[in-house]
Amino acid sequence: MPRDSASQDGPGRPETGASPYPVEEIAAAWERERPGTPVSSIGIVTPIWQLAKLLGDDRRRVLARAGMDPATLDLLSVLRRSGPPYTLTTRELGRRSMVTAGAVSQRVARAEREGLVTRRPGEGRPRTVLVELTPAGHERIEATVGQVLHREAELIDGLTPAQQEQLAGLLRILLQDTQRKLGDDRISQVGEA
Repeated sequence: MPRDSASQDGPGRPETGASPYPVEEIAAAWERERPGTPVSSIGIVTPIWQLAKLLGDDRRRVLARAGMDPATLDLLSVLRRSGPPYTLTTRELGRRSMVTAGAVSQRVARAEREGLVTRRPGEGRPRTVLVELTPAGHERIEATVGQVLHREAELIDGLTPAQQEQLAGLLRILLQDTQRKLGDDRISQVGEA
C-alpha cells in the first residue's frame, strides 16, 4: 500500500531529501496521481492532526511531571473556574466538561480518593450531588494549570498576538462548522473515542 512520505517520491524512486514541511509535497503528489481530487484540505487537516498529536503528547508529559492525569485536570479546572465557593453539581460538571454522567462520577471518585474534592448531597434536592474543591485540590490545580498554560503559551509564541487572535478565530469557525456538519458537538481529549 503506498504511503505519503516527504523523503521518497514513490516506489522505486530515489529520495529527494526530507522537506521540513511536506504537506505541499503530499498535496502535489495526490494532484499528480489523482487529477481532479480535492486536495486543499490537506494543507489544513494534516497540520491540525500533527499539532494535536504534538500538543497532546507535550501536555501529557507536563501533567505526568505534575503527577496529574488529563481527566483530573479537567475536573479541577472546571471547579476552579467556577469561582468561590468552587462547588458545582455533578450535572453541571458534566455539562461544562462535556462528558457523560458516568465519566463525571469516575473523575469525582478518583479525585475524592486523592483528597482533591469532596461531595455531598444537595440541599432540598434528593438526587443532586454537590462537588467542592478542597484546599488541597485548589493548591494542586493552581500549580498544575500554571505549568500547563505557561508551557502552551511558550509553544505558540512563534505567532504574534495578532496572529494568535486570528488563528483562534479561524479555528473557532472551523470547529463550529465541522461540528454542525457532523451533527456532533462533543469535545473529547485527542485520541479518545
